[in-house]
Amino acid sequence: MVKVAVIGGSGYTGLELLRLLARHPAVVLTAVTSREYDGKGVAEVFPALAGICPLHFSWPDPAKLTQLAEFFFVALPHKTAMAVIPALLAAGAKVVDLSADFRFRDRAVYESWYQEHTAPELLAEAVYGLPELYREAIKTARLVGNPGCYPTSVILGLAPLLTNGLIDPQSIIADCKSGASGAGRGLNLGMLYCEVNDDFRAYKVAGHRHTPEMEQELSRLAQEPLTITFTPHLLPMSRGILATLYATPRQPLTAEALQALYERFYQQEPFVRVCPPDTLPTTTAVRGSNYCDIAVRLDRRANRVIVLSAIDNLTRGASGQAVCNMNLMLGLPEIQGLDVVPFLP
Repeated sequence: MVKVAVIGGSGYTGLELLRLLARHPAVVLTAVTSREYDGKGVAEVFPALAGICPLHFSWPDPAKLTQLAEFFFVALPHKTAMAVIPALLAAGAKVVDLSADFRFRDRAVYESWYQEHTAPELLAEAVYGLPELYREAIKTARLVGNPGCYPTSVILGLAPLLTNGLIDPQSIIADCKSGASGAGRGLNLGMLYCEVNDDFRAYKVAGHRHTPEMEQELSRLAQEPLTITFTPHLLPMSRGILATLYATPRQPLTAEALQALYERFYQQEPFVRVCPPDTLPTTTAVRGSNYCDIAVRLDRRANRVIVLSAIDNLTRGASGQAVCNMNLMLGLPEIQGLDVVPFLP
């Protein structure tokens, strides 16, 4: 059994990690940290884990933690993560970072959207943790930057089209909606029930931090720099993302050819399900799972390709993908601990 720890286990992504790791057959959870809940029982903070996780939250001291575990999930805020990860790596551990600190290859891009990077020497070796694109590199990595939730839905939705040069890379519009858990578990007036319920709103228009992450990966797929229009929206529900993606085709296409392209591109991928032609993705169909459901349509009248992509933002968009990366890094079956049937309804 591999000893694993979660640094920053009191947020929604931390809770989701605990839920998945508690039943993973190849690992044992040995430590969970939280500055806010230091000394409190995990089940006291999260009653859903009563009888499942007997641990207590501890203070995030890397020197002590590396004596307890050999694999770490770092679910800390941006900048805080990069402050602890170098010490973990120096002790010989492997790390999946769920912040944005190690998702970028270009330090200047990261710093223009976030803040100063204090561990830039690690950017060159960090692997972007999207298994469908970087599976082989993840297998040999000691540091993986887990993708953001919106980027996961957008990149997977567009990868077949960009890889095959079928759309104009400069025409991409990503119109995405997320549940309220994407904002985190911290107190936030705008996330209170009376503020969110019965409401539907856009936010961070023309300035969301996930934009450069999407552009980094989509540009690599297109083999040319591109700029996208990305608008996120908040839905009055707890979890889930639905991305509707628009692009202009470079050549005449048929609906049948697009369907065949997506089925062929993802036929060996355990966590991408291409919907049949008469079905569209829904957030409830992937709830609590590591699946990404995708449908592709051709709007002949407007000469547009439309792709719809649905994920659970906490599972496939964060913790489930992190566990999948761990499996690859440890040489375990990719689906181990993740063969969860979606929660429906």
